[in-house]
Amino acid sequence: MKPTNDRVFIDTNVLVYLYSGDESAKKTAAMSAVGNGTACVTTQVLGELTHVLTKKFLLPATNVQGVVHEVCDACEVHPVTPELIVAALRLREQYRYGFYDSLIIAGARMTGSVILYSEDMQHGQVIDGALTIQSPFVPAARQRQREYRVKARRAVKKSALRQSRR
Repeated sequence: MKPTNDRVFIDTNVLVYLYSGDESAKKTAAMSAVGNGTACVTTQVLGELTHVLTKKFLLPATNVQGVVHEVCDACEVHPVTPELIVAALRLREQYRYGFYDSLIIAGARMTGSVILYSEDMQHGQVIDGALTIQSPFVPAARQRQREYRVKARRAVKKSALRQSRR
């Protein structure tokens, strides 16, 4: 989908603050992000939100069902498809994010969003020249803007571990 100026994608970590009782400033910023244009999510975001609310916040399933309906009413919901997974794998290789973050990015690209609101990705990074990652919680002037790199991990041989214990 071609990017449009009013489409924004909301990562799970932003939605969680809408239901957090102890971080009012972040809740306000999250509400602003959701209200900033046409908000989009994927079914991945709904699943992750459900998991956090039931496991971390210990909300009953009936309450979480209400939350899911609220999010579906406030946002366009797009499915995770095999094509989206393939796109996420390409983004993972290109930008070195983990798979699930890459799936979020692929979802944002697929919806035509110009902004991806996320707390835990690289603020200010532009993906494929069309999508900008922004954290709604810290003013842009205070955020570090640097290239996101993940160092490749090397396998450690058992013998190396045994030698270090001697």
